[in-house]
Amino acid sequence: MNPISDHLQENLRILFVGYNPSIRSGETGHHYANPNNRFYRILHQAGLTPRLYKPQEDGDLLQLGYGFTNIVARPTLTAAEITPEEYREGRVILRNKIETYRPRVVCFVGKGVYEQFSGKRGMAWGVQPEPVVAGVIEYVCPSSSGLVRMKLEDMVEIFRGMLAYSQAERSTT
Repeated sequence: MNPISDHLQENLRILFVGYNPSIRSGETGHHYANPNNRFYRILHQAGLTPRLYKPQEDGDLLQLGYGFTNIVARPTLTAAEITPEEYREGRVILRNKIETYRPRVVCFVGKGVYEQFSGKRGMAWGVQPEPVVAGVIEYVCPSSSGLVRMKLEDMVEIFRGMLAYSQAERSTT
């Protein structure tokens, strides 16, 4: 199964970073394509999208300033299948993408994604006080996987917190 394409461009409002594609995403070529994944529903309910998008429309979100990538490109059934070597390699590749494209906000969709990227543990949801990449807001949200048992409304509230950061003008200092 092939990795799915990133959706990247310079000056994104938000770059969403997942663990890796699901098997369903690998089959379809679209981000967050598993029918049990709540990603697009969360974005809409949080006010981040004007309507409910479908996984097949993931490329259309570039028009809203939203991009997609993963810390590991290989599709798996669960994140537990990702090897330490894949995370080490992915950490370097992801940092390069962030430094190259300079999104306003990097949203890590899952605390574990941010832990793997930053090497930090025990962070709170939301903005991280000491970003790995200077000048970029690093924001941690829960994974939208159907395997996560957090209530949808709690997840929506955490994602909603990105609105202020994603819509603010970039600092020129």
